[in-house]
Amino acid sequence: MQSSAVPELAHTHARPIHWVATATAVAGVVALSSVLQPGHATAAAPGAPHTKSAPAQALPPDPADVEFPLDCGPVKLVVKKRASGDLDGDGRPETVAAVHCDAPMGTPPDGVYVITQAADAKPRLVATLVDPKDRSNVEDFAVRGGDVVATLLGYSSGDVPRCCPDVRETVKWRWENGAFVRSAPADARSV
Repeated sequence: MQSSAVPELAHTHARPIHWVATATAVAGVVALSSVLQPGHATAAAPGAPHTKSAPAQALPPDPADVEFPLDCGPVKLVVKKRASGDLDGDGRPETVAAVHCDAPMGTPPDGVYVITQAADAKPRLVATLVDPKDRSNVEDFAVRGGDVVATLLGYSSGDVPRCCPDVRETVKWRWENGAFVRSAPADARSV
């Protein structure tokens, strides 16, 4: 092995005091950045006349804060899917949740519920879109343009095994005159 012709420089070896100084500097930067924050962003162009500020965007209700009308016995209730959007046009988002009992065997039916939350109030259920008694399963759903759109799987008769749904239906619900109205395209049902 050949020795270096350049003498070792003192600053190339970090000593504990260097690490302490670095850690102190980083902690100072983090503390200072939590105090100094940039101003809030606005959609108005600079120099545009100020208008009344819009209220802060409300968060959609959390399904974990609601008691669903399902008796799951010794197993827990599972929120399978959720989607949020303003369904009734009041400016506050609602949450649509597909839930079922976490059965160890079989395919438990889903319930689809709409949850709302007024300002400074607890979330509450306001509608049942799919009742678990209908023995349907939700394959997929979304909130699009104020509509709840879902693909439901079901059974054509009691003779069809619960593992193998043989009916697929695309449905949508829209808030009209104080209630959710269900509709489906004519060609959306298949067996």
